[in-house]
Amino acid sequence: MKSIILLSSGLDSTVAFKEAYDKCDEVLCVTFDYEQRARKKEIEFAKEICKKFGVKHTIIDLPWYRMFRGALTGKGELPEISGGDLDNMEVTQKTAEAVWVPARNVVFLAIAAALAENYRYDLIVTGFDAEEAATFPDNTPRFVESFNGMLKSGTLTHPEIYAPLISMSKTEIVKRGLEIGAPLEWSWSCYKGGEKPCGACESCLRRERAFAAAGRGDPLLERLK
Repeated sequence: MKSIILLSSGLDSTVAFKEAYDKCDEVLCVTFDYEQRARKKEIEFAKEICKKFGVKHTIIDLPWYRMFRGALTGKGELPEISGGDLDNMEVTQKTAEAVWVPARNVVFLAIAAALAENYRYDLIVTGFDAEEAATFPDNTPRFVESFNGMLKSGTLTHPEIYAPLISMSKTEIVKRGLEIGAPLEWSWSCYKGGEKPCGACESCLRRERAFAAAGRGDPLLERLK
């Protein structure tokens, strides 16, 4: 079994990477530079993960995304919320809209599908999860099912999307990552790209809550001390 892994070095993609690494005979990690604020950190950490596990890695530039809307690519202020608002759908729906990158996962998966077909990879591995699916429609089981249907009719080799975390919360993902030895110390969740995570963006808050609920310290923060 051969897999292409979409590795942003985020918490979810890092755990999904380890799931695939343990199960597959060959993996190729793909990291996208789409002008996101944290791209330097994400690419740096993804490189470290691939070096640590001795797997192939390619970085694909999508510079035209800089012209698009969205706070994640610098078009507007990044929203900040309190930890108590993480389960407030009215609040998180607005923050999701603010950081939405148009058709991002559609584009990423289409590129991965082309690579998979050309180089005969069987799976396209993503870190989609249940917590983000609540506000991001391109993280849902319905999205994966629809895209897999398209791959059956739109490719000759029929690669398949594999989303091992799609039913999990962030806390469950942290626990799974610790259980399987995922390199969480090299996972970067912050929307910003500073020397340390900002601790204030929604992604940082979800990560902090997940490690606290799992009863463990964050390996990244421990490494950066």
